[in-house]
Amino acid sequence: MLKNFIQNLPKAELHLHIEGTFEPELMFEIAKRNNIQIPFASVEEIKAAYEFDCLQDFLDIYYQGANVLIHEQDFYDLTYSYLQKCAAQNVRHTEIMFDPQTHTDRGVSFETVISGISKATKDAEKNLQVSSLLIMSYLRHLSEEEAFKTLEASLPFKHLITAVGLDSSEKGNPPSKFKNVFKASVKEGYIPLAHAGEEGNADYVWEALDILGIQRIDHGNNSLQDPKLIQEIIKRDIALTVCPLSNTALQVVDDLKNHPLKKMLDMGLKVTINSDDPAYFGGQINTNFEAITSALDLSKDMLYQLAKNSFQYSLLPSKRKEIYIKELDTYNKNN
Repeated sequence: MLKNFIQNLPKAELHLHIEGTFEPELMFEIAKRNNIQIPFASVEEIKAAYEFDCLQDFLDIYYQGANVLIHEQDFYDLTYSYLQKCAAQNVRHTEIMFDPQTHTDRGVSFETVISGISKATKDAEKNLQVSSLLIMSYLRHLSEEEAFKTLEASLPFKHLITAVGLDSSEKGNPPSKFKNVFKASVKEGYIPLAHAGEEGNADYVWEALDILGIQRIDHGNNSLQDPKLIQEIIKRDIALTVCPLSNTALQVVDDLKNHPLKKMLDMGLKVTINSDDPAYFGGQINTNFEAITSALDLSKDMLYQLAKNSFQYSLLPSKRKEIYIKELDTYNKNN
């Protein structure tokens, strides 16, 4: 297996929920610090609870864990802990999704959330040489009206946010539900992205493309249901941010050996590998690379292409992309 090659492979992570990086040890520590009772007596109990049958099972405990995040320092610690793991895995750039509504609904201010996260990203760029940008996600199980409130709250901090996303329970909450808030978000300068085709079918992906005008598809597995959709995604040159271990943890795919990633690559789709919610789904980005490489017998050339896609389809300016791709090319050539 190509474990050493993967470990040192320069790469970007484009599909990562900061709340989903909440390791049990840190959750326990912050809960104690904030004097918040959680329904677990130990770190081991938290880990045992990280077993899911579907997306909703995961979301239930995900929101429960987020409840211990109260102060700016909590969000800083959460984010910096993740960025340290990026540095250790040679993730050179990451695009971090955060869910303001998960916190503002609990009475935590938007400013507290964004300040803690953004300060950590600045410190990590300086201390760890990991660059990052932020994606503000709307929770699709809530109303569009609630999403508009979040958009409004974000405007004083617009300089800290690059894009908007759409996450949480997909079934029954199609992209079209958020048509107006996405239009308003783009008007404010945010780049539109969305989860589509994880549990929802190919129609959800069409809606995300045609109604929301997204520039990247988060997940997108069910795009394969529709050959016309595949051709359209290729024609528009839109990447898919695929999350292998997340897909098996949430039963989107029954076994990694049946994961469509290799098929996607063979079809000409621009695929990237990501960890989604690594604390909950059994592994950081390198573990995802290793697991899918083993399951599908991916070649070194495929791994190089996946890493190149991650830089090419990031939201970075072209010059920064070129710098990272040059670094990747040098590494690939010498290894």
